Amino acid sequence: MAQGLTKLFTDFFNSEKTGGFTLIACTLLSILLANSSFGDNYLHFWHQEVGYEGSGIKLSFPVEYWINDGLMTVFFLLVGLEIERELYIGELSGFKNASLPIFAAMGGMLIPAAVHFAINKGTETQAGFGIPMATDIAFALGILSLLGNRVPTALKIFLTAFAIIDDLGAIIIIAIFYTKSFSLFYFSFAIGIFGLLLLFNRLGFKNLLLYLLPGAVMWYCMLHSGVHATISGVLLAFALPFGDGGEKSPSYRLQHFLHKPVAFLILPIFALANTGIVFNTGWYNQLSSKNSIGILGGLLLGKPVGILLFTFASVKLKISSLSDGITWHHIIGAGFLGGIGFTMSVFITLLAFQDQQTVIYSKIAVLMASIVAGMVGYLYLRQVLAKKK
Repeated sequence: MAQGLTKLFTDFFNSEKTGGFTLIACTLLSILLANSSFGDNYLHFWHQEVGYEGSGIKLSFPVEYWINDGLMTVFFLLVGLEIERELYIGELSGFKNASLPIFAAMGGMLIPAAVHFAINKGTETQAGFGIPMATDIAFALGILSLLGNRVPTALKIFLTAFAIIDDLGAIIIIAIFYTKSFSLFYFSFAIGIFGLLLLFNRLGFKNLLLYLLPGAVMWYCMLHSGVHATISGVLLAFALPFGDGGEKSPSYRLQHFLHKPVAFLILPIFALANTGIVFNTGWYNQLSSKNSIGILGGLLLGKPVGILLFTFASVKLKISSLSDGITWHHIIGAGFLGGIGFTMSVFITLLAFQDQQTVIYSKIAVLMASIVAGMVGYLYLRQVLAKKK
């Protein structure tokens, strides 16, 4: 089992780190195109209506909407499968193993959210408290991989585990706080389909189509329920049979299949569609707004402070222990990398705000914070690892 687990973790780590570089390239390309002479046409493309509407069925939405509510559901499906694997046979399968990244994730979510909320309480941007809570796995692992073989394996596992738990926390936050108008009718149907899929699992059905086709219907019902449609991806992941986690299990096969499409197609398309930021004259003045300060402060200070404080407390209380090869300096460096909140932070921005100017300036703050967090985390860890030679 250890060999299979190591191989799957290695596959996940490699696809995420390489996907991170692709994500960076697509982000830079999107910003360049948005600020070029044909920027208006580029931005207009993502807002064109595509789909079908008729016979009581509405599936006509802007291209951007299809990406954020459709393709990103596949991303959440992969995240759900990875969480499931970690819970069953991975780093989160035993409390002793899971406790340190769990506490790191708790601190890395609660403190940044508290920073943003404290600064924006009672204002129109109060709803943005969830923006600095998440860590972008692809970017963070991409930066970590630049440090080469000097990085302890335990640090790679720690960063991956707490980033995954961060994503789970973000999913819960989206479901609770960013649900718009609610339809009990459609939501009941979605949950009913989820229950049917669990029954299929219980009966031992292993044909992926028996799960994916009803899963598409569950997505449609969730889309019209008011609960964000991407949640259906996570539910589908947990409905799939896991078995012993071997290569023949439906969960393993789908997770293995999705690695590259998500890393090299879905997330790059998401970046192209959502990071076309037009830098108007004086854009930097908005970095001093309460919302931007909340995002910058949450990601750059709240993340590393929260991760360090919560892990330190859990170790001192003897709930957790540092893995062999990891020092507190490593934890601090990982905390800074945790401040790279790109994909999920942008995603939550789109849910939190309706005003397009607020969305744009929030994206700029996320981008700036992620760049600084990545640079500081890289330089700090490089110095720490150099001393270990």
